[in-house]
Amino acid sequence: MLLDDENYQADKEIPNPFARLVRDFKLMDGETARTIDHEFRAALGKLTQGMSPIELFNAYTDWLGHLAISPGKQLHLLQSAVHKVFQLGKFTFDAVAHGAETENIYTDRSFAGDAWQQFPYSFFAQSFLATKEFIKESSENVFGVKGDHEELVSFMNTQIIEAISPANIPFTNPDIVAATKAEHGQNIADGLKRMVDDLTDRTPVEERNPFQVGKDVGKTPGKVIFQNRLIELIQYTPTTPEVGSDPVLIIPPWIMKFYILDLTPKQSLIKYLVDQGKTVFIVSWKNPTAEDRDLTMDDYLDLGLLEALKAVTTIVPRCKVNTVGYCIGGTLLAIGAAALARDGDDTIKSVSLFTAQTDFTEPGEIKRMLGESQVSFVESAMWKQGYLEATNMGGAFKAMKPADLVWGPRVNRYFLGKEAEPNELMAWSEDATRMPYRMHTDYLRQLYLSNDLAVGEYKVHGEPVSLADIRVPIFAVGTTTDHVAPWKSVYKILRLTHTPVTFLLTNGGHNAGIICGAEHPRRSYQVHLHHPGDSFIDPDTWSETVERNPGSWWLEWNDWLDVQSGNKIKAPKMGAAKKGYEVLRDAPGEYVIAP
Repeated sequence: MLLDDENYQADKEIPNPFARLVRDFKLMDGETARTIDHEFRAALGKLTQGMSPIELFNAYTDWLGHLAISPGKQLHLLQSAVHKVFQLGKFTFDAVAHGAETENIYTDRSFAGDAWQQFPYSFFAQSFLATKEFIKESSENVFGVKGDHEELVSFMNTQIIEAISPANIPFTNPDIVAATKAEHGQNIADGLKRMVDDLTDRTPVEERNPFQVGKDVGKTPGKVIFQNRLIELIQYTPTTPEVGSDPVLIIPPWIMKFYILDLTPKQSLIKYLVDQGKTVFIVSWKNPTAEDRDLTMDDYLDLGLLEALKAVTTIVPRCKVNTVGYCIGGTLLAIGAAALARDGDDTIKSVSLFTAQTDFTEPGEIKRMLGESQVSFVESAMWKQGYLEATNMGGAFKAMKPADLVWGPRVNRYFLGKEAEPNELMAWSEDATRMPYRMHTDYLRQLYLSNDLAVGEYKVHGEPVSLADIRVPIFAVGTTTDHVAPWKSVYKILRLTHTPVTFLLTNGGHNAGIICGAEHPRRSYQVHLHHPGDSFIDPDTWSETVERNPGSWWLEWNDWLDVQSGNKIKAPKMGAAKKGYEVLRDAPGEYVIAP
C-alpha cells in the first residue's frame, strides 16, 4: 500500500538515530594505527629479547611441518640416533672398564682441558657433543624448508643446545667442581656477588673499562679540524718531513668507535700510516641520540664522507684522496665512490675496503636474524627510542658464537672467579654505539633485505648508483674467520666492478685480522690483482691456488698505497683556518668520548 503525501512527509521528518553518529565518527588514520603497532611490538620485543615471535613461529612451523612429511629424513635421523647411542655406550664401557679416552672431545674447545677426559665428565661431554650433532642433523637438509627458515631454526637450536652445555653447569663442569672444593664454595659466593653487581650495574666504570680514550688508547697525536652534527674530522700530526702528495681519508664504521684503528702503538694502523709518510685523516662519528632519529643513509654520506672529502681537498690543495673504508664504513665509501663517479667527480684516487660488503646475498650468520618480520621488530624498537641500543647490536654479534662469547666468559666470571685480563681490544668492544632509527632501517631494508647496491637499484639523492661506474683502483681485504662480513661475501666486489681490484685474504677475524699490526708472527695472507676482463675465479679456487705469504698484510697494502700516494711533498699544516678549517681541539676529539 502506497503512503499518501501527508504521511510520507511526516515520515521524512522523523530523525535518523544514526545520523549524528555517522557525522561525528572519525576513522583512525593509518599513521595512528602504525604508531599503536610500533608501541605494541616494542613492548613485545622487550619480552622476546628483540626476536620476532612470528618469524620464529613461521620458521619452526615450516621446519616441523616438512619434517613430518619426510619419512626418509625421519628414518635417517632414527638410524643416526641409534648409532650415536651405541657409540656413547661403547665409549662409556671403555671409559669405566679401561679408562679409555676419545679424541672426539677435542672437537669442542669447551672440553679441551685434561679434567674433561676423566669419567664421568668425559661422558657428559660426549653426550652433549652427540646431542649437538643430532640437533644439527635434524635442523638441516629437510626437503622443502625455505632457506632462511632453515638458517633461523639452526641458529635458534644452536642457542638452546649451547645454553645447556655441561660446561655451563656447576655440577657437570670438573673445573667448577674442583674450584668449589678447593675454595670451599667461595668462588660461587664471589660469582653471585659479581652477577648481582652486573645485573644492577653497580660495577665501577673503571673496572669495566680501564682504558681511557686519549690516554691509553686513541692517543696518536692529531687535531680535530672540522665538526658538524654527525662527525668530527681528525688530521694527524706528521712524523716525517715529507709525505705523499695525495692524503689518506679513513671512513670507519659507525657501529663502533674509530679508535679500534688506534689502540696500542703496535696495533695502531693510524700511527703506522703516519710513520710511513702518509697524511692521514679519519672521521669520528657522533654516537647518535633520540634527536638524531631521522638521520638517513644520505645524511651519513653527505655529512660524513662528502664533507670530509671537501675538508681534505681544501687543506691539501690540488690533491686526489686515497679513501679507506672499514666494515659498514667501507660499504658507505663504495656507495659514495659510485655516486661521485656517476656525477663525474674525480676527487677519489683509490678505494681500500676492509671487511666491507657490497653484495649482501651471503652476509653470514647475521642473515639468520634479518627476515622481514624480524626487521619490522627492530624497526619498532628503534621507532620507540629513536635509535637502536648498543647492547642490541653487541648481543646479536655475540650470539653468533655463543660458546666463546656468551657462556664461556660467564662461567669464568661467575663460577671460576677468573676475571678476563683486560686488554685494549676488549675495552673497545664494550664501548659500543647506537644506531639512529631512519638510517638503520634504510640500511637493513635496502642492503640486507633488498640487496639494492649489488643490483644497481640503490639510490643516492634520488638517483641510482652502480659500482660498475667506479674506475679507480680498489684494494679489498677479507679475513678468513670473519662472522660479520664473511670473506666470500667481500670477494663479490670482483664481479660488481670494472676496475683493477687487488683482493687480499688474511687469517684472523673481523677485527683482530685487521688490527694485527705491522709485525705478527701468526699472520699470513694471500693477495692477487684482478684486472678488468680477466676470467672470474670462484673464491674456493682462488684460496686454493693463490700463494700464501707469511706476516702482516699491512706491509703489502702500504706498498700498494705508496703507488697511489704521489710524489713526496712537505707535510701540510694542520687545518686551514683561513678557509674555514681551524684547529678545534686535540685528537681524539669529543664525539668519541661522549656517552
